[in-house]
Amino acid sequence: MCGVGLPAALRKITMSIEIDYINPVIAGLEGVFKTMLDCQVERTGLGLMENSHALYPVSGIIGVSGKGVGTIVVSMQRSVALKIAEVMLMMEGLTEIDNDVLDAVGEITNMVCGDAKAKLAQFQLSISLPNILCGEECWLHFPQNSHPISIPFKCPWGLLALQIGFSFPGAKK
Repeated sequence: MCGVGLPAALRKITMSIEIDYINPVIAGLEGVFKTMLDCQVERTGLGLMENSHALYPVSGIIGVSGKGVGTIVVSMQRSVALKIAEVMLMMEGLTEIDNDVLDAVGEITNMVCGDAKAKLAQFQLSISLPNILCGEECWLHFPQNSHPISIPFKCPWGLLALQIGFSFPGAKK
């Protein structure tokens, strides 16, 4: 999955480090959706990203720096974004992606990454403010030498995915 083209010993270390970063992000997404939105998400897969597009039309993006550098994307279908805003804003019947919906997606993305950051204290991470992309086939940027993965989920509101890529500048080849 990760570290393709690296010497076996470094590939094993890199994969272990990447897993150490990724599992808390998965747990963060599952926990935030359950506790903040009362919505159960179910992971449906895991794989290397085939291209640098956001999987779905609404995406919250946070940059990560510290002992590793990375990008974490929470990408979702419009239906998921709308329902997140409905729950967070205690409104019903939202049909348009507007600033309130985008703010809600940004806040959920921030919560997911903040939860992961707390579980990754040993990596001395800092996270950026969330940025939001809205539109079809938006391009994502991941750090050089990263091996971005996609982790799709489903929930009662639709489909979403984590798209995560980390690079470890201190790792020697």
